[in-house]
Amino acid sequence: MIEAKNISKKFKEQIAVDDISFNVDEGENFVLLGTSGCGKTTTLKMLNRLIEPTDGEIFINQKNIKNENTETLRRSIGYALQNTGLFPHYTVAENIAVVPNLFKWNKEKTKSRVLELMEKLHLSKDYYNAYPNELSGGQQQRVGLARALAADATILLMDEPFGALDPITRTHVRNDFKNLEEFKKKTIVLVTHDVQEAFELADRICLMDKGKIVQVGTPTELLFKPTNDFVKSFFNEQRLQLEYKTVTLKMLWSFLDDIEDNSSAKEISADKNIWQVLELF
Repeated sequence: MIEAKNISKKFKEQIAVDDISFNVDEGENFVLLGTSGCGKTTTLKMLNRLIEPTDGEIFINQKNIKNENTETLRRSIGYALQNTGLFPHYTVAENIAVVPNLFKWNKEKTKSRVLELMEKLHLSKDYYNAYPNELSGGQQQRVGLARALAADATILLMDEPFGALDPITRTHVRNDFKNLEEFKKKTIVLVTHDVQEAFELADRICLMDKGKIVQVGTPTELLFKPTNDFVKSFFNEQRLQLEYKTVTLKMLWSFLDDIEDNSSAKEISADKNIWQVLELF
């Protein structure tokens, strides 16, 4: 669905993205992960030509996006931002309907789609004619997601879409989005610096550092088959929690028969706390 070939981006003398290549399969959720300033947002914006690459080529459905009309390209790709980017003088319904209106959908079809997405993202119909400043941060983010999904584009780009929310609201909004039927049928490229979020949402993760790709792989591959010390150290602080979220019982099954002979199991006693036992297990 998406192919980036040797793309680079320089801002004056600063190299933001340095000769990277990757593919995103149809229906895949591909997460760009890394520290601030590693080039992930610049990479994302090159996919819909918000930023033009200095070198390299990008193909969507095997078509070079350089040959596509910029406005048409952007309208065909959903885009969700951290700060929502809502128009303050538009109502909730008008904000969600921006792209359908550009495509000249009829009023009934547009209204039906707006109400459908409001329901799916748990936005009360009472907010249909409300303005963004009348909404909470979580509600504004839901409107931003609804707007990105409104025209039912096959590709969705997301730049830290949950980053501005408090942890509790963030979890709720993310779970609602993850469970949407639309989420499961789209090709998604998501930028985040949140490791837990990446592991929860990604089919594959593209870990970046200083404008380069360090490793691309499934969450399990990055955890258990790191290509170098940077990849290994990047996940160290949260490694145990990530392992518990990544490893399935099916993966452990062959080891469980021998648990009585396992030296770690012999260290388990009644006075150990649950965390210690989980570490040993």
